[in-house]
Amino acid sequence: MVIVSKIRKRVNTWPLLAVFLTQIPVTDLAAQDTASIRPSVTQKLQVYKWQVKDDPNREMVELKSVALNIIYDLRYATINNFMHRLMYPENTDVTFLRRPVADSLVKVLIELGKKGIGIKIFDAYRPYSVTVKFWELIHDERYVANPARGSGHNRGTAVDLTLIWLKDSTELDMGTGFDNFTDSAHHSFTSLPPVIMANRTLLKSTMEKYGFKAFATEWWHYYISNQSQYEVLDIPFRKLKKTVHRQK
Repeated sequence: MVIVSKIRKRVNTWPLLAVFLTQIPVTDLAAQDTASIRPSVTQKLQVYKWQVKDDPNREMVELKSVALNIIYDLRYATINNFMHRLMYPENTDVTFLRRPVADSLVKVLIELGKKGIGIKIFDAYRPYSVTVKFWELIHDERYVANPARGSGHNRGTAVDLTLIWLKDSTELDMGTGFDNFTDSAHHSFTSLPPVIMANRTLLKSTMEKYGFKAFATEWWHYYISNQSQYEVLDIPFRKLKKTVHRQK
């Protein structure tokens, strides 16, 4: 009863978790540690700033502040996504990664640039509250992250991207679009034309060269292995944007 009482207080504090919690039987709640239901989440910008002051590697870097030639196609700020609804504010024009992750991505850009190839970003940082919304709507770990653990996107350590030609910003053919949940989006799927396999291999090999790991079922999703050392964040884009100093 004590555990259930504590969880109900959390529901009052974080209303977006209400649906998630009500789907767990009361008998199961007593058997679970509340920490397994919700990770520690940084919600206040000032707390984030203290974390960065303690460790500069925790800084969330706006990607165009370090690489102006990155192209954005932030799908969750549009209805052009598998949810068919806005998951981010419609005017979202920024995205972020932790400082070391952003630095690694810049190295990827430099190497690809020698081949006339650039990067288009579909998603990077994702506020934790959005992950909760995904879970409430889908509730299937094959397609969305379970908020009980938080995701690499919530930590600023994962990125969804594809390759583009720098000369005209057209995408290289990867065989499927972003957020395609069929076997053909898996790295292990090889029944594809040679040019598509070559494009996927180029992206994967270059990302892995600079410390990223491929997510097995999504050719577009890459993350770093030590992501657990970073806090889960639930800070809105508009607030993080205030900390950005873009290149002139």
